[in-house]
Amino acid sequence: MSIASMTGYARAEGRDAQTTWLWEAKSVNGKGLDVRCRLPHGLDGVEIAARDLATRKLKRGNVQLSLTLTANAQGPGLRVNKEFLAELVALVDEMGPSHQNIAPARWDGLLAVKGVLETANGDEAEPEDIRDAREAAIKADLEKVLDSLAAMRGVEGERIQAVLASQLDEVATLADRAGATAALRPEAVRERLRQQVASVLEAAPSLGEDRIAQEVALIAVKADVREELDRLRAHVAAARDLIAQGGAVGRKLDFLSQEFNREANTLCSKSSDVELTRIGLDLKAVIDQFREQVQNIE
Repeated sequence: MSIASMTGYARAEGRDAQTTWLWEAKSVNGKGLDVRCRLPHGLDGVEIAARDLATRKLKRGNVQLSLTLTANAQGPGLRVNKEFLAELVALVDEMGPSHQNIAPARWDGLLAVKGVLETANGDEAEPEDIRDAREAAIKADLEKVLDSLAAMRGVEGERIQAVLASQLDEVATLADRAGATAALRPEAVRERLRQQVASVLEAAPSLGEDRIAQEVALIAVKADVREELDRLRAHVAAARDLIAQGGAVGRKLDFLSQEFNREANTLCSKSSDVELTRIGLDLKAVIDQFREQVQNIE
């Protein structure tokens, strides 16, 4: 299983005899999974399906799903409400003899009366089986658009994975370079320790043996960065294992990037050598780039 990005876009279009619909899906980075739907009124069942599908196919990210419905070009037909028209004609015939001063009714006038002409294929007249078939087709296209979104996020995840692998290689190389610097060779560490102890004794010759032992221990701890380098290498191995594992590992990698940064900061603070400090700063730069990439991972 490979890792996936949290950013992507997809669309899917469908139609039947009466309606054309368009699904659009967008996703960006997020701490968890937040699905927001923008659907036409009356499609509550589709919205429930959209949230359920998105939850099953995606793990993290702010996801926006929008559905647009458009009536096809031919538009709605018309039909005559014959029962209502017959009532109007009967009323006109009944009033005719007693209202000689009123002009006789015309057909165009009767057809203009509200309710005589009705929409033949509007929503209120559309058979339920046609509406159900359309909703099923809309849900099928919803699954297509979410599959396309997940695929796009996967492709972007492969690109990020290659970048992360390169950055981890660089962190490992810099850690090895730090361990091989002249300042960390045993003889150099001993000489630096001797000089610092001598400075302490010169500054405070009356220190007792216990205090001198404490000062020596503190100096020795500060001079030794092997523990930080070992932890850096261990974090590199853990990050590689997570990437190989795949899936929704973004949060774990983000935590590891914080640990990387902590070790690099400690390395720089302990360093009393120009070369080691430069390596520490290079480590911090690569780790910052690593964390930026990790923010995009599901």
